[in-house]
Amino acid sequence: MPEIGLATPYWLIVLMWVARITVLVAICTLLAWLGIRALDAMTPDIKERERIGESPLATGLFIAGFFILVGLVIHGAATAYTAVGTSAVSFIFDFRTWGLVAISFAISLLIGIAILKIVDKLTPKIPFLSINKDPKAIGIYVFGYLVFFGLILHAALTTPL
Repeated sequence: MPEIGLATPYWLIVLMWVARITVLVAICTLLAWLGIRALDAMTPDIKERERIGESPLATGLFIAGFFILVGLVIHGAATAYTAVGTSAVSFIFDFRTWGLVAISFAISLLIGIAILKIVDKLTPKIPFLSINKDPKAIGIYVFGYLVFFGLILHAALTTPL
């Protein structure tokens, strides 16, 4: 396949750019879903997925957090550094970026859970598990996690490596 460069028509560059964003959003959406599943497994005392559906407000917060995450991913993918002069396939399927996103996913998940557990231990008068009493509280908790994760993915996508 020919390299992307000055001889490539503008419409083709835009089409490849849209394809790249679509692939990155799909990957990051999958990671977000895995992140929610991992959050369930790492915080078994907080029943996120079970309780959010009990409240329309909690559901709305979850959806809002997810939209913010996807917006951050789209912005990160759209503004990410790309190598001009590579093939169209390597432009769309940039495995270096995918690797950085995967590493960021794993590290952010571990750091986020570790910080949550440390702060929980350092603040014994604030019972973190009390959020289980109200699905709205769980919705806010997951909303914050999704925004946190969106910021991490955005940083991974825009890092000039």
